Amino acid sequence: MRTSWDVAVASCALLLSGCAGVPVANTIENTSVQGAALQGRVHGGQNPIAGAHVYLYAFSNKGYGSASISLLNNVSGVTTVDGSGNYYVTTDSNGNFTITGDYTCLTATPLTYVYAVGGNPGSGNNSAATLFAGVGDCTHSGYTSKYVVVNEVSTIVGAYAAAGYIVDPTHVSTSPTTLSQTDFSDALKTGDNLDTQSTGVALATTPAGNGTVPQSEINTLANILGACVNSVNTTVSPSTECTTLFSNAKNGSTTPTDTATAAINIAHNPGANIANLYGLQTASAPFQPSLSAAPNDFTIAISYTGGGMDTPWGIAVDGSGNIWLANTGSSNSISEFTPYGAPVTGSPFSGGGLNQPEDVAVDPSGNIWVTNPGSGTTGTISEFTTAGRWVSASGFSGGGLNSPVLLAIDKSGNVWVTNGNNSISELSSGGSPLSGLGFTGNGQLVGPAGIAIDIPGNVWVANSAFDSPSESSISEFNSSGTAVSGSPFTGSGLYQPQYLAIDASGNVWTTDNDYSGNPPAIGGLSEFSSSGTAKSGTGGYTGGGLDAPIGIAIDGAGNVWAANAEANSVSEFSSTGTAITGTNGYGYNNNALSGVAVLAIDGSGNIWLTNPEATGDAANTLTELVGAAAPVVTPKVANLIAPYGTYAVNKP
Repeated sequence: MRTSWDVAVASCALLLSGCAGVPVANTIENTSVQGAALQGRVHGGQNPIAGAHVYLYAFSNKGYGSASISLLNNVSGVTTVDGSGNYYVTTDSNGNFTITGDYTCLTATPLTYVYAVGGNPGSGNNSAATLFAGVGDCTHSGYTSKYVVVNEVSTIVGAYAAAGYIVDPTHVSTSPTTLSQTDFSDALKTGDNLDTQSTGVALATTPAGNGTVPQSEINTLANILGACVNSVNTTVSPSTECTTLFSNAKNGSTTPTDTATAAINIAHNPGANIANLYGLQTASAPFQPSLSAAPNDFTIAISYTGGGMDTPWGIAVDGSGNIWLANTGSSNSISEFTPYGAPVTGSPFSGGGLNQPEDVAVDPSGNIWVTNPGSGTTGTISEFTTAGRWVSASGFSGGGLNSPVLLAIDKSGNVWVTNGNNSISELSSGGSPLSGLGFTGNGQLVGPAGIAIDIPGNVWVANSAFDSPSESSISEFNSSGTAVSGSPFTGSGLYQPQYLAIDASGNVWTTDNDYSGNPPAIGGLSEFSSSGTAKSGTGGYTGGGLDAPIGIAIDGAGNVWAANAEANSVSEFSSTGTAITGTNGYGYNNNALSGVAVLAIDGSGNIWLTNPEATGDAANTLTELVGAAAPVVTPKVANLIAPYGTYAVNKP
């Protein structure tokens, strides 16, 4: 049963071509219906907050960063207007509030939340005490029975789940497209995995039963907020707790003045000032269990099991937000999960020529393509429908396929594959070979691994050169399979490059594994312009916790994410190559990552990572970093096609 943001999702026929294929740019028609009454309680820690002003807001679809929509109307004797013309109700001495049906529910923006400002948690009025909680879809039939607890836990959960869409408590918004609004509703459903709406209690296990939630960390974050909420704090005499919270939960150089904004800033900057923030948690903190020591960072990681995972490696997100995994183990299968981590019925899927599958990608029709290196020199790739049914019983071969490794899809739906015999292959969207005996670029490919397609349709390949690292390079081919002038490109710190990603400016990024088999293995990131010019200096970009990075992805803000196999962490860099994460990255030593390999970012801003190791706390699992990145258009190929098609990575 859903618990928090309870949304009614439009049918995939309305939103997407082929349910999981390329998104269309239609918008939702806006009508209005009579609002429904709802009730709830505002608590600071375990204390009721009396006299809090409770607002009902809906998210905006006027573009990222736009103001939320205040819904309450003027009802004599019930609501009060503030200085900005927005109406609110007031909590009683027990923190209870009731919102009547005297408001308009907008069908184009039906997702609502309550926002509580100020009030007395027991030690005097505290104007800095602001808290919020998701309520749900005001057009949904179950909305009338809602009971919402607004407290520090609900505020942390909302801040992380909606991190990709929230600026501050009164600015929660999307673009007007159906894709953006669907991705936003998926983001809020992720919040249902973290707490229970009617109690304000953090969960230990997801409602589907297959996800481990970091309950102690969520409670710790709630306790950090609670230190300020429940302190004696006034404008004239700010409390030590509020001063410490605000000075360590900034948005850049901007200091927040209320607890809800501080929570949002922590979600956006989960590696900042950890010790100072953790120090706000007291021995008698209200939310338990909590962390007994300061963590490496405050990313919220959910670890999922099930779905037939068997040493998962490759990962892709389809147009419906579902997660697809290639299981490299002996089961010869692929797994599928919903956007909120529940195994899809029927998962895992097998047949179709699957043979130790390694990589997975989604084509413009939403079909799933998988490489089968276990097929050896014969070489095959498999195709599955969105329902998990194979298209060809034995897979597709030809085109020079030979121990196929990684793959990418171009805007025509053609499939490009790197091969173990120093070549690349191209197959049509129907599986017909287009590359003869394979493209070799006159022998310039050396251990080709990562592969990516840019907006003009050029194909970029990382030459990992494991046996001869001095030959590390990247190659560029045009859409006809001919190496472009100047290719291969070297420099920029390249050393055994693994995976490739292309940013919104057409720059090509690689992970440099730099792993000799004897730790420490550090590695770095390399960047090249769209013309092959080295941009990351002679040593590449380093720091940020990079340690034998493999997978790489670019988010909707242009930040670069890498999965560190040796450190069991992820690193984040700005678009200019500056490390955002600290010396250990994110997720280090939190038992949610184990031999992390490949990552993907979804349309809600969640980061998904595969953990292929056979042993360890998180072995053979799927990990989700909730709201850690800026949302992106999925599947990846949709970025190359109208209504997008201008950049290789876009926000929904």
